[in-house]
Amino acid sequence: MTNELVGTRIAFLVAPEGVEQVELTAPWQAVQEAGGESVLVSTVPGKIQAFRHLDRADQFDVDETVGQSDPAAFDALVLPGGVANPDFLRSQRDAVRFTRAFFDAGRPVAVVCHGPWTLIDAEVVRGRRIASWPSVRTDLVNAGATWVDEEAVVDTAGPNTLISSRRPDDLKAFCAAIVDHFRPAGDRSRPAGAGLNDAEAAHLDADKLR
Repeated sequence: MTNELVGTRIAFLVAPEGVEQVELTAPWQAVQEAGGESVLVSTVPGKIQAFRHLDRADQFDVDETVGQSDPAAFDALVLPGGVANPDFLRSQRDAVRFTRAFFDAGRPVAVVCHGPWTLIDAEVVRGRRIASWPSVRTDLVNAGATWVDEEAVVDTAGPNTLISSRRPDDLKAFCAAIVDHFRPAGDRSRPAGAGLNDAEAAHLDADKLR
């Protein structure tokens, strides 16, 4: 475990059904291994159903519902993919409002695969450089974004830092960018874990997502 994200609280916004499991679990675990707190947010309480492509995979407990969750309580947002997942979220007013709040507040957002669909409905992609699953390209371009065919794109041209990747094969680079750019701004110039005292180290979060 490292200490880059100690003291940070990261929201993972997903639909009740349809998230691509590895696109949820890989960045979730990367946040936790860096000492951050991962929080699963969805539109309804209970459990969400993840998928491996078209096959049902595991279920995960929802920590907070998006209608009751305060975006200001989080340091950053992750939007995993899966075709059905963002297709549902983009139609939910509370989910779109929750997503847009991170851009309005200048907080980092990371999105992968089909996840940018939610960003399009939040009207936050114009003028941004974004990677995605290839079939989302036309939608992004029509919404004013520049589509980039790279494994991890870090765009700082807008009100916040926007991290994006194309597909599950890019998750290693995606997770590395999350750990780097979700760090508190004042900590990015120091080596990982530098300056932490015992009290800070004690706050390392090893929360669930099994």
